[in-house]
Amino acid sequence: MFSLSRRLACGGALLALPVAAPAASAPAALGTGPSVTVVVSDLASPTSAVKLYFYNVRETFLIKGGYAFMRVVKPGGQRQVSLPVQLPPGEWAVAITQDLNNNDKVDKNLLGIPTEPFAFSNNVRPRFAPPAFDDCKFTVDGGPGKMVRIALLAK
Repeated sequence: MFSLSRRLACGGALLALPVAAPAASAPAALGTGPSVTVVVSDLASPTSAVKLYFYNVRETFLIKGGYAFMRVVKPGGQRQVSLPVQLPPGEWAVAITQDLNNNDKVDKNLLGIPTEPFAFSNNVRPRFAPPAFDDCKFTVDGGPGKMVRIALLAK
């Protein structure tokens, strides 16, 4: 994947998407909070890996290595994936990419515009700037399991 500068891929600016780091581990509190299921639909490929980057710090949202943890899900022939996770209470945001050619990076054109699908929680569709944490955030509280639905933005 490419560098997370806080620029976006619309109209020629770079899209701020997570950079894969060596196996990021989940936070220590992971597994102790309420259940959240992230459902990603409209996958461009039923076989290519879907990468989900979970953020819980506003200041590190879309910053290289700034995510709390990441998960990779294989669609297994489906056009939708579901990922149940245990998140500690608080505000969270998710950035998603689908690695269509399985080269472990977000491919982009000469202008820096991604040529592979991406998405953000709350189905935020950025135009000329990267989305803000506040636009993408959802709240995890002590209540019953939460469902977060995100449609992939195909390129």
